[in-house]
Amino acid sequence: MPGEYDLFSRRARRDPYPGYRRIREEAPVYWDGRKWTLTRYDDVLAALSDPRWSVEQGGFAPAPGDGEGDDHDALNRTLRDMMLLADPPRHTRLRGLVAQAFSARAIRRMAEEIARQVDEMLVEVKPRGRMDVIADLGNPLPGRVIAAMLGVPASDQEQLKRWATGIAFALDSTGSRDAEERRRQGRQVVVELAAYLREIIAARRRAPRDDLITALVQARDRDDRLTEDEVVSTVILLLFAGNETTTNLIGNGVLTLLRHPDALARLRADPGLLRTAVEEVLRFESPVQYTSRVALAPTAVGGKRIEPGQTGVFVVGAANRDPAQFADPDTFDVARAPNHHLGFGHGTHFCLGAPLARLQGQLAIGAVARLAGLEPTGGEVEWRETAGFRGLTALPIAFEAR
Repeated sequence: MPGEYDLFSRRARRDPYPGYRRIREEAPVYWDGRKWTLTRYDDVLAALSDPRWSVEQGGFAPAPGDGEGDDHDALNRTLRDMMLLADPPRHTRLRGLVAQAFSARAIRRMAEEIARQVDEMLVEVKPRGRMDVIADLGNPLPGRVIAAMLGVPASDQEQLKRWATGIAFALDSTGSRDAEERRRQGRQVVVELAAYLREIIAARRRAPRDDLITALVQARDRDDRLTEDEVVSTVILLLFAGNETTTNLIGNGVLTLLRHPDALARLRADPGLLRTAVEEVLRFESPVQYTSRVALAPTAVGGKRIEPGQTGVFVVGAANRDPAQFADPDTFDVARAPNHHLGFGHGTHFCLGAPLARLQGQLAIGAVARLAGLEPTGGEVEWRETAGFRGLTALPIAFEAR
C-alpha cells in the first residue's frame, strides 16, 4: 500500500540501503499511488536510455502554480533552457554546443592545477593535525575549479558556492520539512545568479578571454549558437552539478575509506588502485541517489504497465547495490572490476562533467588517504537534508601533524 516503503525521509537518509534492499526484493517496480519506483539495475539501466521516458516533462521542474511573479518566471526559464531537463533533439543540440567547450582533453590539462590546489589546501591544515574534509577541501576545491574554468573572479568563488548549494537544495526537496521555503530561496538565488552571469556574459562578448563562459558564448555549430538564456542556464547547471556532486564524492569517499580500514590500507599499499577505488565510491555511496522521468507512451517494466503521464523514480543508489549486477554489492572493494555503476547516469544524459568529477575525486581522496594516522573524530556523521544528492554536512578527521 502507498507509503509502505520509506526511502527518502530524513530518517532513511542516514542509511538508505536496507530500505533499498527491501523494496528491490519485494516490489522492484513499485506504484505508491503517485509514482513508480524502479530499483533493479537492469530496469534502471534500460529506463535511463529509453526515449519513452521524458526528463523534460518530469525531472525537477516546479509544479504549475508553484509560485508566481518574476522570481518564479526566472526559475522556470532557467530550468526550461537547462540541458539536464531537455529531451532530444533539444538536448542533443544543447549538449553538442556545450561539449565543444567541455572536452576531456581540456579537463586533462587541468590535472596539474587541481593537484596544486589540493596540496595548497592540505598545507594549511597539516600543522593542526585535524581538518573538516567538507569545509577544508570538499567544498572549496570544486568551487575553485569550476570558477577558474568559467573565468569568474576568485573573490566571488565563495558566493558562487553558496548559490550552487541553494539551487541544489531547491531542486531536491524530496522528504524535506521545508520544501516550500527551499523553493522560494531557490527562485531568489536564480534571479541573483542570472543577473550576475549576464553581466559577465556581456563583458565576454566585448572582450573575449580564454575561459569557459567565452567558449560558451562563441560556441557554434554551422549557423546555430547558444542563446543568452541558454548560456546562463548552462553555467548555472555546471555550477550546481559540478559543485554539489563533487563535494559529495570527496566526502563520501573519505568517509567510506575510514569506515573500511582494510580498504584504506590496501589503497595505501597500492596507489595504483586509486582510479578503481573512486569508481567504487561512486557505486557504493552514489553522490546522486535517484533521478526522475515521466512516461510519454505506454511501457512495461517488470511485468507492470506504465501509462503515459505517470512519473518514474529511478533509484540509482539501489541499482548500484543490486546483487544481480554486482557480486557482494554491500562490500566495498577498491579493486572491483568490472564496475559498470550508474553513478553518472547512463544514455543520453550521462554526466557531461564526469571526467572532471573523477579527476577531482581521485586527487582529493588520494591526498587525504595518504595522511599518516588518519582517523575520524566527532562521532556520528550528519547527512545533508537532500534525498537525491547524498553527501555530508561535515567530516572532521585527525592525522599526524606536520
